Amino acid sequence: MEDVKISRRFFLKSSGTAAAAAGATVIPIRDANAAAAAPVGAVNLPYPKTTAIAAVKSMPLNEAVSFTYPDDSSACIAIRMGTPVPGGVGPNRDIVAYSSFCTHMGCPVSYDPANKVLKCGCHYSVFDPEHGGQMVLGQATENLPRILLEYDAKTDSVRAVGVDGLIYGRQSNIL
Repeated sequence: MEDVKISRRFFLKSSGTAAAAAGATVIPIRDANAAAAAPVGAVNLPYPKTTAIAAVKSMPLNEAVSFTYPDDSSACIAIRMGTPVPGGVGPNRDIVAYSSFCTHMGCPVSYDPANKVLKCGCHYSVFDPEHGGQMVLGQATENLPRILLEYDAKTDSVRAVGVDGLIYGRQSNIL
């Protein structure tokens, strides 16, 4: 057999072209149920409306209530702050909810009732639930995604109906 010599330049150009062609021919895989749920021409899928997260009367004051939204993989925290807050719901407009995933690297955040802040234990980012989940301190560069809530006066309950912001690690909040 005869040895074929290929220059480095030719090899790099050829392999770069092949890699670009392979990357351009990705075939999207879609969930048939997700496609059926979206109206024709819709850019975003609709958020599910959950059953009640909690009855307002049973929600402890200044304590976190854990739930998942918009799916079982998305941990969230609802807090009854005790005083009206921007975007709050309920009879006193004091209930807010946020994703439990820090916007820096997705570590779980926990509620500190003494200081009324959400803290990330990994890199010490701090978020203010009374001001829309605003990032106050730390490595995070974005506010926590706010879970949009709806209050039903007849049943005295709160339920999640949407998300304002992108949940960490996702290209879309609806999987």
